[in-house]
Amino acid sequence: MKRNSIDQQILFEDNHLIILNKQSSDIVQGDKTGDEPLSELLKKYLKEKYNKPGAVFLGVVHRLDRPVSGAVIFARTSKALTRLNIMIRDGLIHKTYWAVVKNSPPRPEDHLVQYLTRNSEKNRSFIHDHLVKGSQKAELIYKVVDKSDGYYLLKINLLTGRHHQIRAQLAAMGCPVKGDLKYGYPRSNPGGFIHLHARCIEFHHPVGKQPLKIIAPPPKDKLWDFFSARPHFDTVSE
Repeated sequence: MKRNSIDQQILFEDNHLIILNKQSSDIVQGDKTGDEPLSELLKKYLKEKYNKPGAVFLGVVHRLDRPVSGAVIFARTSKALTRLNIMIRDGLIHKTYWAVVKNSPPRPEDHLVQYLTRNSEKNRSFIHDHLVKGSQKAELIYKVVDKSDGYYLLKINLLTGRHHQIRAQLAAMGCPVKGDLKYGYPRSNPGGFIHLHARCIEFHHPVGKQPLKIIAPPPKDKLWDFFSARPHFDTVSE
């Protein structure tokens, strides 16, 4: 990834933070694929942009699954990273996602509270309706905000941040995310992305304390373009 490509993905940057609009092909942090992650690409970008002579500090605050797009936060200072980690723990960073599903949800809006276990070998999470050994509480609020000919746009407020949580919870109610083969959607999307997008992040700056509301435009895609062009789009977009 070249510097001008990173430039185009930056949603916010100051001395303490850099927030990127992640593409679905990107990985946030290194994994077993060996592909160069955003964390390393951003270090190179910052080193070049600011002519830094030594090692560049960059902290990963949270992650998005590889096939998911949208806003992701990185810390440029250890002070910001420490405070952001505490804010994540205390639920002070509010995340809103968009998801496109083919099946109509059982209710137009709902508050889902379930329990999730993770199978690391399969890189998959499983939903339970009661507490089981090794499970963690998984909680989100969804609302159907639009529909097209055969698809539904869901706005999701994520209340806990578990592995594959949105993907697993929507699949468990019979609404796997479009393109998500791992969780039961029958066909993949070209390029392997899924129609799940981290649309909005709201929090107070960890150092300056000012409120931040970061909006990530969705990727260029026929369905995303359709929903983005709707007349009432601005009233449901965040």
